[in-house]
Amino acid sequence: MEMKALTAGLSVSGQIVPADLPKIKDAGFRAILCNRPDGEGSDQPSFDELAKAAGELGLSAAYLPIVAGKVSDKDAADFDKALTELPGPVLAYCRTGTRSATLWSLAQAEKRSLADILAATKAAGYDMAGVVRRIVNGGKTPTDTGDASYDVVIVGAGAGGIAAAASLKSRQSGLEIAIIDPADIHYYQPGWTMVGGGIFEPQDTARTMGSLIPRDVHWLKSAVAAFEPENNAVILDGCRVVKYKRLIVCPGLKLDWNKIDGLVETLGKNGVTSNYRYDLAPYTWQLVNGMFEGRAIFTQPPMPIKCAGAPQKAMYLSGDAWHRRGVLKDIDIQFNNAGGVLFGVKDYVPALMKYVEKYDASLNFFHNLVAVDGPAKKAWFDVAKPDMPVERVEMEFDMMHVCPPQTAPDFIRVSPLADAAGWVDVDQATLRHKTYDNIWSLGDVMNAPNAKTAAAARIQAPIVAENIIADIAGRSPVAQYNGYGSCPLTVERGKIVLAEFGYGGAMLPSFPKYVIDGTKPSRAAWFLKEKMLPPVYWKAMLKGREWMAKPEKVTAG
Repeated sequence: MEMKALTAGLSVSGQIVPADLPKIKDAGFRAILCNRPDGEGSDQPSFDELAKAAGELGLSAAYLPIVAGKVSDKDAADFDKALTELPGPVLAYCRTGTRSATLWSLAQAEKRSLADILAATKAAGYDMAGVVRRIVNGGKTPTDTGDASYDVVIVGAGAGGIAAAASLKSRQSGLEIAIIDPADIHYYQPGWTMVGGGIFEPQDTARTMGSLIPRDVHWLKSAVAAFEPENNAVILDGCRVVKYKRLIVCPGLKLDWNKIDGLVETLGKNGVTSNYRYDLAPYTWQLVNGMFEGRAIFTQPPMPIKCAGAPQKAMYLSGDAWHRRGVLKDIDIQFNNAGGVLFGVKDYVPALMKYVEKYDASLNFFHNLVAVDGPAKKAWFDVAKPDMPVERVEMEFDMMHVCPPQTAPDFIRVSPLADAAGWVDVDQATLRHKTYDNIWSLGDVMNAPNAKTAAAARIQAPIVAENIIADIAGRSPVAQYNGYGSCPLTVERGKIVLAEFGYGGAMLPSFPKYVIDGTKPSRAAWFLKEKMLPPVYWKAMLKGREWMAKPEKVTAG
């Protein structure tokens, strides 16, 4: 008998026997709740027998028997009522604990998010996939699923989702495609570094979502609650059900601001900013412009993060601005990186180090931001050097640019599509799901070991489109992804180190060296970033025009 915690006040288990009760009491429980009908198994003690033994130990006991597979809406309400009446903590049990976990899940439907419920039950070893629709429906059995059905459903209308829809339509215009996304505004996120450097205006990085969804593609303006891959279904908030023949999952990732104590309360004031948010990037430039002396800290959390170069891009552009104004000598730049290297592909590091030296920046590796006190202008970092105990250090600052920790969205992490780390589990070449062969994923949310950049999504979208069209025709995958990603590192105003690489750190330059040598800062790369890439994004990538993004064909052998 194993007691598995769902909350501090409730654990569940399989069948218990009187001999288990002292152990249950010693574990701190004050009540037991039986969810298994008497006589269900020949080796099962009766509830009365258990209740009597429990009473002798000072434990309360309640009986709410549920027939396996028949948890009614009333049962869930009665379970919730029993938990409020019994002294806690409570141990609920049935044959395996599944009925008890199901009752709790349904009872919590209007009190907790679906992701929280699924995370708690999954951690305890219980799969609630069979009642997801009921949880989304407030714990009640849906009376009308209202199914809509499409050839291809795309979850997420970011760079990857819209590009994939456009690429599919350019190949087979008659496909019925739906994109699911609740957002009104679509952002060109690579531009936010330039906003924080005083080069782009924030409004130039935003368009209305409706203006970008490809013609004849259905836009379902809703959030996804859960997936039912066995039923080829996506469950939306409100328990609406969308069916698909093929599914593309690309909702991006979650910026976990709350993981750093005190950060949310001080963002956008007290000198604390981040180019990872549209509304904060202008504050970065305001701080840089207004700073004449003091300490500026730039942070980078543990990987993976989207655009891994962005934290240091903010440092370089800030350092360049201070250099141009002649105040750099009075500013102490600290780059606090939770990782152990400046950049993951070593070929680009020499050029970057020259700028670290130019701006006299201190590189502090294995420094992970864990807390900040904005009004006091103090931050705390856990320093976890290899083979050394973790040490917490305090640093004062006048300005701090924060890159937040990042994870897969909650509804992905708790879904059947996720790997053990919470990312969508795909084949890294075909981008097809490893378990469900009518599901593909691209962009930041999937688990291929590539850099999470918009440039990667630009290459991935045509590959997914090509392979879906092949699948519709009954053929094997015809295109493969080599891990391409690009990170234009803005080392100073007017110059960029254009890092382009694939799986394993292989160099994958798009241009001959005489045009752009990516290992050296160049004005040509800056021109590409400032003048060419935004229109390529808006007018080519999101329109299915695959400029320099034609899929690489699978080779035989």
